Amino acid sequence: MIQRQNTRTVYRDGQGRTRVESTMTHPGPGGTEAVTTHRITISDPVGGYVHEVDPQNKVVNSRAVRPMNAQAGMRPHNGGAPGTRAVNTTRKADPNVTTEDLGTQNINGVIAKGTRVTHTIPAGTIGNALPIQSVHETWTSADLKVPVLTKVTDPRFGTRTTQLTQVNRGEPDATLFQVPAGYTVHTGPGGRGPRPGPGGPRN
Repeated sequence: MIQRQNTRTVYRDGQGRTRVESTMTHPGPGGTEAVTTHRITISDPVGGYVHEVDPQNKVVNSRAVRPMNAQAGMRPHNGGAPGTRAVNTTRKADPNVTTEDLGTQNINGVIAKGTRVTHTIPAGTIGNALPIQSVHETWTSADLKVPVLTKVTDPRFGTRTTQLTQVNRGEPDATLFQVPAGYTVHTGPGGRGPRPGPGGPRN
């Protein structure tokens, strides 16, 4: 049996900035000892940058994104401007997909609302002798506006479960959303990148 474990720590401040620290453990090549990798993604919609941080090599790849205040001023293409037409995006219901309301539940100290979506692949569609059911269960917190538990079950790929734990509602340290000191910064399209921390090299 192949097992993979991914752990993510997510920070989000009142300005909408986020920091995601990911730890991934998976089998090494040829069944050798498990390999663990670490990645950090800092999204700063206020400053207009996304930073992909590689702690192993002390490298930051930064790319420019549209600042939050500019995004707020944008309107959709069908927002009623002269000469435009609204597009009907209504989709026809798929008879092979069913959705269930699971109500509310306390999950790890957070009240969440659950939904279960079941997708059935009829027999013979992909060479399967019997119908295949893929079940996607999601529990979302209306307060936090994020999923606190997701569970995907598919006989072809096994079961994948993701949980939100150890919720801290306090404001995180502002330095978590800055480029670490001592890292080499590579800047992608969009102009000059952010300044690294004191003493940090850049490229």
